[in-house]
Amino acid sequence: MTRSMIAVFFLFCLTILCTRSTKHDQDFPLVVITWDYFNATEKAWKVINDESRSALDAIEEGCSLCEELQCRKTVGYGGSPDELGDTTLDALIMDGTTMDVGGVGGLQNIKQAISVARKVLDNTMHSLLAGELATKFAVGLGFKVESLQTNESKAMWQDWKENKCQPNYWKDVSPNPQKNCGPYGPLKSDFWNTQDIATCNVGPDNHDTIGIIAIDSQKNIAAGTSTNGKKFKIPGRVGDSPIAGAGAYADSTVGAAAGTGDGDIMMRFLPSFLAVEEMRRGASPQKAAETAVNRIAEHYPTFFGGVIALNKNGQYGAACNGMDRFPFYAINPRLNTPTLTYVPCTKGQTTKKSMTPLVTMLP
Repeated sequence: MTRSMIAVFFLFCLTILCTRSTKHDQDFPLVVITWDYFNATEKAWKVINDESRSALDAIEEGCSLCEELQCRKTVGYGGSPDELGDTTLDALIMDGTTMDVGGVGGLQNIKQAISVARKVLDNTMHSLLAGELATKFAVGLGFKVESLQTNESKAMWQDWKENKCQPNYWKDVSPNPQKNCGPYGPLKSDFWNTQDIATCNVGPDNHDTIGIIAIDSQKNIAAGTSTNGKKFKIPGRVGDSPIAGAGAYADSTVGAAAGTGDGDIMMRFLPSFLAVEEMRRGASPQKAAETAVNRIAEHYPTFFGGVIALNKNGQYGAACNGMDRFPFYAINPRLNTPTLTYVPCTKGQTTKKSMTPLVTMLP
């Protein structure tokens, strides 16, 4: 082989390698967000791409914007009042490189739940703080005490009271919770056990967590959530969102996942952890999300919820149950703009077959 032939062959190989490298680089950074939260996606992308900051920063600022905008009144202050009319917040942020976690549950009178969770991550050796003592922790670090109740959330609560506190989350108590407000106590007979238990309406307008998963330019993976939980929940209730492995989970050697929906059911199955472990076993993100959703649906066929997932290679997907379709946003250099995708859902039926391919819609 002549020198010229060797040179041509070398240039050919170099071109192939560079092309592959460029194509791979187009997959990073990557941000995937539950639901149709365009503004939060745009904000997270600006942080992680334009400003070349970390996945943790992108998640914190994307969630923070949704908290500020009161996304669908299910994230941030002024939404989902509990039985006493108060709004409380849950949030989580997880570093998939260090495996450190910061979470807050039932946070009172502090609007910036995801930022308090970030302080738990950065400034403590704990993983979760809850309730009024989480508020005290936040105040000690400079957060402002503010009421999370608004005129709108107060009116929502008053309407609920006038409707005899329907729906609510009590069962097997007296008086009959499907016809009366509390206070409730233990049953004195089995009379109410014979009554049908009404189901609470859990859907996009009741418990709509923002979940964000991301890979930054250094290939660090992180995950996070923020929500104000279910409308008219029993005071003290904490859902899946601030629980690592339930609301979200990240491992930079594998990928990340986040869930949204009926947290009281979903947290029993750690769907985010399961999705990441399925990817560790070689499943694609969509297949991993399907497995996590189907595991829940085997026991609760009509549950409402969705899971998003991404792997370390920059692939992503989602699965859902109990609704017609589940929207989520994704953006990377290849997409170049926040891209809205809809995945069809199973509706009260489990399936071991692959779900219908994703349908992508540009904003």
